[in-house]
Amino acid sequence: MNIAERIILTPQEEATINRWSQGKSFPLRLIQRAQIIQLAAQGIFNHDIAKRLDISRPTVQLWRERFLAFRLSGLEKDAPRPGRLPKIRHKKVVTIVNATIHTTPSDATHWSTRSMARAHGVSKDSIQRIWKQYNLKPHLIKTFKLSRDKRFLEKLYDVVGLYLNPPDKSIVFCVDEKSQIQALERTQPLLPMRPGIPARQTHDYTRHGTTTLFAALNMLDGTVIGDCMPRHRHQEFIRFLQTIDTKTPLDLDLHLIVDNYGTHKHPRVQKWLKRHPRFHLHFIPTSSSWLNLVERWFSDISTKRIRRGSFKNVKELIMVIKKYIETHNQNPKVFIWTASVESIMRKISNVKKC
Repeated sequence: MNIAERIILTPQEEATINRWSQGKSFPLRLIQRAQIIQLAAQGIFNHDIAKRLDISRPTVQLWRERFLAFRLSGLEKDAPRPGRLPKIRHKKVVTIVNATIHTTPSDATHWSTRSMARAHGVSKDSIQRIWKQYNLKPHLIKTFKLSRDKRFLEKLYDVVGLYLNPPDKSIVFCVDEKSQIQALERTQPLLPMRPGIPARQTHDYTRHGTTTLFAALNMLDGTVIGDCMPRHRHQEFIRFLQTIDTKTPLDLDLHLIVDNYGTHKHPRVQKWLKRHPRFHLHFIPTSSSWLNLVERWFSDISTKRIRRGSFKNVKELIMVIKKYIETHNQNPKVFIWTASVESIMRKISNVKKC
């Protein structure tokens, strides 16, 4: 006859076991397990414990062994179960994963669960589980574009240097135009949000013209100098530079981070800059708008005020934009650049390797 290993409880374990075995607020399975250990600690045999608690002897043996292995924590969790054998062999799973990553169907640009299931003779639900397990999403695609600017590294050091270590006695501005902002009037009023139902607007609208927003984001305090103009030629850009000139202290140099739009390099703009030597233009590399932080502010005004707005005319649109700038400047948010040139180059290198 096999004798089970004796269970000896510490004072703390005995107090916890007694509390669990007598408590009415604990789950029934935990109460039963505590009663098994309580009786086992008294030296009662497994078959007697099984009769007293009206359970099977293997159940008593199971929880005695679990307690001896894991103590109290072993009683709180269910014993692991072996589970059923997988219907699809591991070799088949590897084949499906490799096919998903390295091949495409003959009649499509990417696999779907149904097309992959047909190709490998399994159910679409099995494909879905495999893709979820290996985090594969053939239906998604992300875009990217690497700059081919021959002076990319030089410009990158210049712009990032302004962010991380701006010159003394100067202000750094991120400057750009948000062109062709449309004054769209929805054909019907917006339906307000209700519990379980988002706000709704009609898909059709009437166009009432456009405006261009010129904006300069102050990297020191987060304020924005902005103006709306009907076009975005070099004449309007010079007029905006004059606005910046009048709204900033005359004893400070101004470093403007701009993109490579032709307006910013126009001969008349160059002449104006020579007459105003405190202005310094710094050009970001081509295809690198992410380097200009005013784009982040443009995203905010589009999301919060323009995209879901309805405007009867351009004048109303301009009033809304100016009101947003005024409100923003009362409690400005400073955008802080943290990425070094080295970290940016590492990410670009990783993209090229993929």
